[in-house]
Amino acid sequence: MPARLRSAGPAILILPGFLLVAGLFVWPVAQLVATSFGDKAGALVHYSKIFTETTYLRVVSRTLLLSAQTALLCVLLGYPLAYQLNRAGRIGKALILVCILIPFWTNLLVRTYGWIILLNPQGVINGLLRQVGLIEGSLPLVYNSTGVLVGMTQIMLPYMVLPLAAVMSRLDPAVMRAARSLGASPLAAFLKVYVPLTLPGVLGGSLLVFMLSLGFFVVPAILGGPRDLLLAQLIEFNINQTLNWPFAAALSTVLLVATVTLYWIGDRFFGLGRLWGAR
Repeated sequence: MPARLRSAGPAILILPGFLLVAGLFVWPVAQLVATSFGDKAGALVHYSKIFTETTYLRVVSRTLLLSAQTALLCVLLGYPLAYQLNRAGRIGKALILVCILIPFWTNLLVRTYGWIILLNPQGVINGLLRQVGLIEGSLPLVYNSTGVLVGMTQIMLPYMVLPLAAVMSRLDPAVMRAARSLGASPLAAFLKVYVPLTLPGVLGGSLLVFMLSLGFFVVPAILGGPRDLLLAQLIEFNINQTLNWPFAAALSTVLLVATVTLYWIGDRFFGLGRLWGAR
C-alpha cells in the first residue's frame, strides 16, 4: 500500500461518520438557526419577543425552575441510592441495579401513563392516604406541576444514580479508614471526607439531569395542566398549531444554546465528559 494512502487511512475511516453527522445534524441545525433569523420584520424580532414578553419569559423561567427542582430531587433521592449501590454485596447490588434499570428500560409512555394511575384523585396514593385517615378528599397530584415534577424525577433518577455510583466506586476506601484512624466519627468522616470527594459527581450528575430536563416534552404534555406549558411544548405548539416556524426555530435555538453552554460549563469545571469516558 502506498505511503500516502496509509497516512490517509484514519481520515478515510472517519469520513463516513463525519459525513453522517454533518448531513443529519450539523446541516439541519444550521438551517434551524438561519430560519430563526429569517423574518422580514428583523433578524432579532423573535429573540426580542422571547426575552421581553411576559408570557414567554414565564415559560422560560418555568422550564428552568422545573428542571432545577428535578435535579435537586434527583440528588436527594439518588445520593443514598448510589451510596448503597456502591457498598452493597453482590446480591444487593444486583437487586438495586434491577430496580434502577428495569424502569429505565421501560417505554417512556408506559411509565408516564402509569403515574396517572398512581396519582389521579381515585388513584393508589390518594386511596392509601384516605384509608389511613390523613386526608378526606383528594390531593391534586396530577395534571399540574406536581405531577410533572414526580414524573420527570422518576425518569431522570438513573441519569443521576449511575454516574454518581461510578464516581463513588473510584474512591479509595483507605481514605475513609485514614479519617477514622485519625479520630473522626463515622458521621464526621462521611460529611467531611466522603461527601466532598463525591461532590464533582453530584455536580456533574445534576448538570446532566438539568440539561436533559430542559427539553422534556412527553411528561409535561401528559402529566401537566394548561398552566404548566414548558419550552418544548411551546415549540411544538408553534410548529403544529400556529405554523410560526421562525419563532419555533428561535425558541429551539435558545434551548440549544442553553444546553451547549451548560455542557461546556459542566465539562470545563466539573469534568462532565469524564462521566462517560470522553477523556
